[in-house]
Amino acid sequence: MASVFQERKLTGMFAAFDADGDGYLREEDFRALVARWGRLPGVGPGTELRARVESLLMGWWAALLAAGDANGDGAVDMDELLSLVDRLPAMVAQVTATADTVFDAVDANGDGRISPAEHQRLVETWNGRPADMTGVFERLDLNGDGYLSREEFALLWRQFWISDDPQDPGNLLCGRIPAQAGSPEG
Repeated sequence: MASVFQERKLTGMFAAFDADGDGYLREEDFRALVARWGRLPGVGPGTELRARVESLLMGWWAALLAAGDANGDGAVDMDELLSLVDRLPAMVAQVTATADTVFDAVDANGDGRISPAEHQRLVETWNGRPADMTGVFERLDLNGDGYLSREEFALLWRQFWISDDPQDPGNLLCGRIPAQAGSPEG
């Protein structure tokens, strides 16, 4: 069962995916997410990377629907999302493959690393709005070289989706964690 920390961490992600803000994830929400990703350089219509991103996101939608749509209504609420999250530790290969496609989509100049500006674009693409990332990239840059390598990114991605440890830097990969009442923001 997802911990209180994981639920808090994923609440922001759920809200970002819920394009119409109705409290449920549906196929249309994931199509809207594909469209947001399509605005990234290199992910335009007809590109190989666009096909990979669309296949990836719609594949996760299918997995989420299969794992979480307990009542068969074609919609997934936050509790149903958490049922898939509970399965992610046994799906490390799939989570890592997701990181690989996301990395390629975000690495706008194709230099094999993600700069602070490219990371900012990742967060704003996921969330569909501007985000204050002051001080976050420095926590993510595990080796302190000013960039995220593919290996660093994969580790951070796994931490974001699977970790229950609030100290893992990957928890901040997709933006700050929404503050819990009475606690400082992540």
